[in-house]
Amino acid sequence: MPPQCPAPALTASPDAILIRRTMAEIGPVADKVTSYFYALLFVRHPELRSLFPAAMDTQRDRLLRALLTAAEHIDNTPVLVDYLQNLGRGHRKYGTRAQHYPAVGECLIGALSKYATGVWDGETEAAWIRTYTTISQVMIDAAAADELRAPAWWYAEVVAHDLRTSDVAVITVRPDQPYPFLAGQYTSLETPWWPRIWRHYSFASAARSDGLLTFHVKAVPAGWVSNALVHRARPGDIVRLGPPIGSMTVDHTSDSSLLCLGGGTGIAPIKALVEDVAEHGERRTVEVFYGARSNQDLYDIDTMLRLQQSHPWLAVRPVVDRHGLLQLPDAIREYGPWAEYDAYVSGPPGMIRSGVDALRGVGVPSERIRHDSVEELVVIGD
Repeated sequence: MPPQCPAPALTASPDAILIRRTMAEIGPVADKVTSYFYALLFVRHPELRSLFPAAMDTQRDRLLRALLTAAEHIDNTPVLVDYLQNLGRGHRKYGTRAQHYPAVGECLIGALSKYATGVWDGETEAAWIRTYTTISQVMIDAAAADELRAPAWWYAEVVAHDLRTSDVAVITVRPDQPYPFLAGQYTSLETPWWPRIWRHYSFASAARSDGLLTFHVKAVPAGWVSNALVHRARPGDIVRLGPPIGSMTVDHTSDSSLLCLGGGTGIAPIKALVEDVAEHGERRTVEVFYGARSNQDLYDIDTMLRLQQSHPWLAVRPVVDRHGLLQLPDAIREYGPWAEYDAYVSGPPGMIRSGVDALRGVGVPSERIRHDSVEELVVIGD
């Protein structure tokens, strides 16, 4: 959920203690809590059913999971506010309005009180009401501010579809109006074939003068959106884009060197970061490790090598593991030292976790390691 959370406060607030006690109680029955929450919501407030996809699948529990994650971090104000503001802005694309939040809160309390019977009492309920009120107000305020400056979503026409391998496509779209974003960020995307089902994809280039946006999409088994984009989408199709999200961006006030680890389609935002550094005219060292399971999976290596030829400060190292496991962490240990580098990690969740561990192991401070929220990435490319 919230990326790179700093250590929690040494002394938890009384509300936070009660919130965490509830979370521990419902952990073993999380699926039942989720089902009951949605049953309450749709029975008591059937008008809200249209805000959710017809087939809920993995997306079903994301609202509840987000609320519970936010509640658990109630004492971590900087991370919490940033996370909730992004959530509030992102929920605009679903048609969520301020008047919907009380209904969600009522059903959240109803589900928790049913399944946290071992710890639930008047004091705990009051703590959850206070916490949810804080959470929802931050989201409502962020959505209201965003409404003054940006649409809830953008329509975008597919203008190019390049099938690089049997299951990876590079897709370029033209938004119907200017789409401001930063290299290293990602967005949510909806196809016409699966209405109200949104999946996250990283921008594969820095902002371009022609306004076009490019994404790298890998079709995954049972991935509705990814398979539609790779195997069904064609130039002329119209998709919808949510707002840009993510903080894996370059600090241009610094002259630190960059160490970038990209696995699979995780090379997309790394390529965008390289272009961003080039466009700012900086000459700091950028080291890119491009990991894949086979030579075929290095589908964008030619592009990366062309960038290396154009920029003497850039080094690109392909890392192909022939034993079924990504070995990027092993590769970076052979080079270095990296302690003075800003590190960026992008790829499958398991690779991000192992990459972050490896970077810490070779002396890169945690505050200099940037990556997107692993929990969000679980459904990237679905």
